[in-house]
Amino acid sequence: MTSQSTLQSVPALGTRPASGFHPSRAETRERLSKATYDLLVIGGGILGISTAWHAAQSGLRVALVDAGDFAGATSSASSKLLHGGLRYLQTGAVKLVAENHFERRAVSRQVAPHLANPLTFYLPVYKGGPHGAAKLGAGVFAYSALSAFGDGVGHLLSPSKAAQDVPELRTDNLKAVAVYGDDQMNDSRMALMTVRAAVESGAVVLNHAEVTGLRFTRGRVTGAELRDRLDGSEFGVSARLVLNATGPWVDHLRRMENANAAPSIRLSKGAHLVLKRTSPWKAALATPIDKYRITFALPWEDMLLLGTTDEAYEGDPADVAVNEKDIAQILDEAAFSIRDQQLSRDLITYSFAGLRVLPGGPGDTSKARRETVVTEGAGGMLSVAGGKWTTFRHIGRTVMRQLESLPGRPLGEDFEPVSELPKKLPLPGVANPRAVAHRLLVDHPAPGPRMAPDTARHLATHYGSLAFDIARLANDDPELSERVHPDAPEIWAQVVYARDNEWAETADDVLRRRTTLTIRGLATDEVRGTVQDLLDKK
Repeated sequence: MTSQSTLQSVPALGTRPASGFHPSRAETRERLSKATYDLLVIGGGILGISTAWHAAQSGLRVALVDAGDFAGATSSASSKLLHGGLRYLQTGAVKLVAENHFERRAVSRQVAPHLANPLTFYLPVYKGGPHGAAKLGAGVFAYSALSAFGDGVGHLLSPSKAAQDVPELRTDNLKAVAVYGDDQMNDSRMALMTVRAAVESGAVVLNHAEVTGLRFTRGRVTGAELRDRLDGSEFGVSARLVLNATGPWVDHLRRMENANAAPSIRLSKGAHLVLKRTSPWKAALATPIDKYRITFALPWEDMLLLGTTDEAYEGDPADVAVNEKDIAQILDEAAFSIRDQQLSRDLITYSFAGLRVLPGGPGDTSKARRETVVTEGAGGMLSVAGGKWTTFRHIGRTVMRQLESLPGRPLGEDFEPVSELPKKLPLPGVANPRAVAHRLLVDHPAPGPRMAPDTARHLATHYGSLAFDIARLANDDPELSERVHPDAPEIWAQVVYARDNEWAETADDVLRRRTTLTIRGLATDEVRGTVQDLLDKK
């Protein structure tokens, strides 16, 4: 079947009763409005999701809501890295780097090996650059030592060898290349699997549900009033404790608690570009721009990810976007180490910008610590802000310890302190992605079509063992085994799966966060319309 005929026929699919993983929105709203929860988490970015996961593991009754989609803002606009933070060594933050490495290894080895993969980084040293070869060589050695050499030994490499692995590397005036290892992931998929883990632990979650006000009992925040953005339904949630994890909107919610609340954060905008690759890359580039900033060129999802910027942002968080200045800056900085043919604007398929949440205060945002701050407001609402993707589990545990220490709020007979929880509990679908891809290729029912290798690899590295559920959908209905777009590995079964098992409600939910079609520049009007038609057939 051609792609065109697939687009025409797919709207008829998915009309039979779905055996979905989660209840309907109406059922979820009823559950949220009829119970009193121990903890209501407002904000479905990775900080809120991680806290909900740990709280549910601890035996608490947990509700999680977000005005948009899960990981719909900052948490899906990262550089897609799990890293120790090489630049922190410059400030002497050795303990922080070691802690980051511990979390990075835990996530990529035990918690989510199906969603993370090791990535070799080349740090080019150019004549006249901000750092010398000896300094960077010593730096990457120390960096790898703090990771117990789990990713090899940081060392220096010759320019000729580096150019073999990264053909687009600019070699003019290149003196040496420092080598180190970190990890890479798809942030949207990691967040969704963490939502699923929270639900499997008992949490009740709802996206596209906007807080319109807070509930108070004798001056204490005891819940929230909400509006379903999809159908306008209004409902409320009662809770013994409310956690404000709304990221860039954290002060907006704090002002709902106390109109006179002083600003607690500042925002830094980070923009990225996604480009088609002109040749294979076997390593990433991390190029020093000055003594503090590095620009990345990362092979990611068969594309090239460039960025990021770092500048103060003071507008409405909902309006953050990539502008012409950002594009020019990213391409100009990438040109320090990448040949011009890879930086043609014609190769750009997508751009995105996110907002880092930094503690309030003066100074250059690029030099600010990415630390997590937890505060308690006048009405008893806790607000959490800041942090970084690498330490999302650690942040969830930190917030839980704050909850445990609150006076006068017993957490129930079934509560289990976070210190007693399993240290490296895996996310759903945990499996060796190579083994999953192999099984997807060899285990197919005759006379069903054999899965394409790129689709098998894509499913294995985005769903782990849950990929077999998608394969069964495709086997049951061969039209669901067709590609959504001929130039991408995704198949229509993923759209049905996102609808019935991953809380996808809008075309953007599917195309931007459940799949990679938007970042590949393939979310055409035709694809978007067909996806939405399929989502509407619940």
